[in-house]
Amino acid sequence: MEFFLINLLNGLSYGFLLFMLSAGLTIIFSLLGVLNFAHASFYMLGAYLGYSFSHIFGFWWGLMLAPLLTGLLGIMIERFALRRLHRQGQLAELLFSFGLAAVMLETVQLIWGKLALPYQIPLALQGNLFNVYSSPFSIYRGFIALLALLILGLLYVLFSRTRTGLIIQASSTQPKMVEALGHNVPKIFMWVFGLGCGLAGLAGAVGGNLMVTEPSMAAHVGSIIFVVIVVGGMGSLKGAFWGSMLIAIMQTFAVTVDLSLQEMLAYFGVLMPISDEAGLMTIRISQLAPVLPFLLLIMMLVWRPNGLFGERANAPLNAGARSKHA
Repeated sequence: MEFFLINLLNGLSYGFLLFMLSAGLTIIFSLLGVLNFAHASFYMLGAYLGYSFSHIFGFWWGLMLAPLLTGLLGIMIERFALRRLHRQGQLAELLFSFGLAAVMLETVQLIWGKLALPYQIPLALQGNLFNVYSSPFSIYRGFIALLALLILGLLYVLFSRTRTGLIIQASSTQPKMVEALGHNVPKIFMWVFGLGCGLAGLAGAVGGNLMVTEPSMAAHVGSIIFVVIVVGGMGSLKGAFWGSMLIAIMQTFAVTVDLSLQEMLAYFGVLMPISDEAGLMTIRISQLAPVLPFLLLIMMLVWRPNGLFGERANAPLNAGARSKHA
């Protein structure tokens, strides 16, 4: 029971971090139709900015300034670069985001170096929140969960309960009508892109000291967040949340299970005598942990291409709508 509960809690806390990261990408894709492959780079930049500002002003200032600056950078990129590419279609946007990710990686390495940084958890959030039998659950993991739930609530209120959210959603499907009502559609797209990048920066600011702040951190999570939004459903904020929870819990349990496939089957009463000790059935579950999200991705694409909660089928329409207002 202890093994199950502590892994469940650790998986949920990791899932909340993944949600903060994937929420920004989901918002950008659902409203702008842009698959931003540089999204994880904003997460990396948020961690480095959070580290730097924490050393100068303290952790809480770093937590506010890091997402603010990443959001402003996203606004500038959309205004002066992506907006010019809207007319060229999604392929040009994808190629641009690939190049942007490489530029951001090299810039971070030039400024902060290639080694991991000692980004520490603040003293106020150190220690254990409670114990699950003999296993501790840290205060900081609880803080991340609370922050992610707050973001989920704010996004829900913004997009479903405010006039601003209704205008943003209408801009993605009926831009001419929104423009006729006196709203600046390109500026709306610009602020939405900045919001998504700011959320990635916030995830980096709180995740950089829980994980490791290093240049490869973007590559480690970049592929995972795309798995999350595909499994949950492209463009679905609800899907991003449950996809994050599913993948995080699955990986957390898999990493801590030190059983081979043969031993796992034997545990459930399935006996398969294996004579080849180097065969497939001798591979341990913990060794398969990095591969499991991608196996889930493949199965989801084969049997349920829209994901768990995906309802969106008009992303190209939105991309075309943006190109007319570039």
